[in-house]
Amino acid sequence: MNTKTKYLGLELNSPIIVGSCGLTADVDKMVEMEAAGAGAVILKSVFEEQIIYDIKRNTHVVAPTDNYGDSYEYIAAHVADDSLNKHFQMIRSAKQRLSIPVIGSINCFSYENWITYAIKFQEAGCDALELNMAILPYETNLSADDVERTFTQIINTLRKSVSIPVSIKVGTYFTDMAKQLQQLSWMGVQGVTLFNKSVQVDIDTENECLKNTSYLSAPEDLYNTLRWTAIMSKKMRCDLAASTGVYSGDDVVKLLLAGATTVQVVSCLYKNGVSYLRDLNNGLTSWMEKKGYESVDKFRGKLAVQPNDHASVAMRTQFMKYFAEIV
Repeated sequence: MNTKTKYLGLELNSPIIVGSCGLTADVDKMVEMEAAGAGAVILKSVFEEQIIYDIKRNTHVVAPTDNYGDSYEYIAAHVADDSLNKHFQMIRSAKQRLSIPVIGSINCFSYENWITYAIKFQEAGCDALELNMAILPYETNLSADDVERTFTQIINTLRKSVSIPVSIKVGTYFTDMAKQLQQLSWMGVQGVTLFNKSVQVDIDTENECLKNTSYLSAPEDLYNTLRWTAIMSKKMRCDLAASTGVYSGDDVVKLLLAGATTVQVVSCLYKNGVSYLRDLNNGLTSWMEKKGYESVDKFRGKLAVQPNDHASVAMRTQFMKYFAEIV
């Protein structure tokens, strides 16, 4: 069975790629991933928020930074560079030891650093870049137009600043999801990933405080990604990667049938180990053999929603007797 796939213009031996996570911050682990059949790896995200934390911790800043003038800017730049250097060394090491594509990942909140970090990742040797741009619109004065403007500004500048392929990883917080996703694909990016795994909030009733829940996805998280992959895959002008809730080879098959170019996995590797990539690939090839598909391209998008189809099961959000297959 031929599982070769082209993603972001890169040749992959498998459509199953390892998403950005702590596992992809370890070159030895990434070597294991390649041996187990990963088509590509997306490095653990560099968060600007973490860099800022490092700056404050290392400079012992307790007063407003405006009071420090040029000296603070110099020290902060030095600390930031030092904080990033280990990551770039890891990239160079990964590129030396791996033959599969190595994709960088960044998450920033300032416009300047989206551009600065992207350039640095390209210089370090990344084959492509995934922008982790999930924006939670919690500010009451932030409109849908403001969010769209942020995406547009960053993407347009990045296209002029780097030559490597760029993909955008988004969350589900869009007012008009379908329109926004399609418009992203029109901006010249090579890919869009659905979806960023949001950290959920819980309340500790004993200590009366907010806390985060598990960072791992659950199998049922697959269905929202599956729905939007099926709805959007025929409407995009770029590759579409599917992520979140993927736990089996059958899940991989479902997302490819819905039109995904590639499928990202993370949580199932934390639960089952990196070698579980073999099971995922075996599940895919076994299904292909059973169904008589010689290549992934023969069935990719077979169950995607067609552009003029307004009655697809994927479009329904309420149960109805004659549409939900219930009696």
